[in-house]
Amino acid sequence: MSRSSRFRAAVSRAGGPALGTWIKIPAMEIMELVALAGFDFVVIDLEHSPIGLESAYHLIGTALHTGVAPLVRVPGLDAGIVARILDAGAEGVMVPHVDTVEQARAAVSAVRFPPLGARGVGSTSRAGAWGALSRADYLRYGQEEAVLIAQIESAEGVRNAGAIAALDGVDALLVGAADLSVSEGRTESDPEVVELIAHAVKQGRAAGVPVGNAGGATVASVRAAVDAGFTFTMLSNDASIFGAAAKAAVEAARTVKPEQ
Repeated sequence: MSRSSRFRAAVSRAGGPALGTWIKIPAMEIMELVALAGFDFVVIDLEHSPIGLESAYHLIGTALHTGVAPLVRVPGLDAGIVARILDAGAEGVMVPHVDTVEQARAAVSAVRFPPLGARGVGSTSRAGAWGALSRADYLRYGQEEAVLIAQIESAEGVRNAGAIAALDGVDALLVGAADLSVSEGRTESDPEVVELIAHAVKQGRAAGVPVGNAGGATVASVRAAVDAGFTFTMLSNDASIFGAAAKAAVEAARTVKPEQ
């Protein structure tokens, strides 16, 4: 028995960016629908949703069984939460607001086993197939396959993006344009913000790691992400996608009038 990362396979695949979406609704049926839609990965959002650890645990299990790679954005860097999320079977974690190399190093410590990090061993968890996976494979997956994505969401983070991306144990960057623009008191389309984003992408790619963004669920949004150099992109979120579909259905239905 062995395990490999579907997220890593998706970002390495030729022919277009890996496609993901945020999961904000704590319902297993949502995860099933997202998987059936064909997404490569999801990010279960513990930062900007009411999802708790137990709900995340059920969502991770559903994702694994339906073939979509489950990542989890933790609300902040808490080594205990990171360990529990990874042992719940998540393919990796996304850490928000990574501004410095020191913060990135602390994230690596939470995600990786010794000697690279300080994560505790829990191989009788789902991540270790309840003990059916050998200790060696459990440790190998945690060191080599589990994904650590650092979110770059400030000008300071952009300045340090290259060094953060080059840190052993960091696997990808996600540029958070919304927080970056707000922190600068500008809009996301402001030339200075666009330049900051471009610099973060350039630094991450130069370090040899995938760089992603969060955008809309449109062809234009994905085209803009590809043109900007992103190798994975988040297509909106479950609530917005299903809300838009419901609204479109009602609006279409309202066009039908009784025959006179």
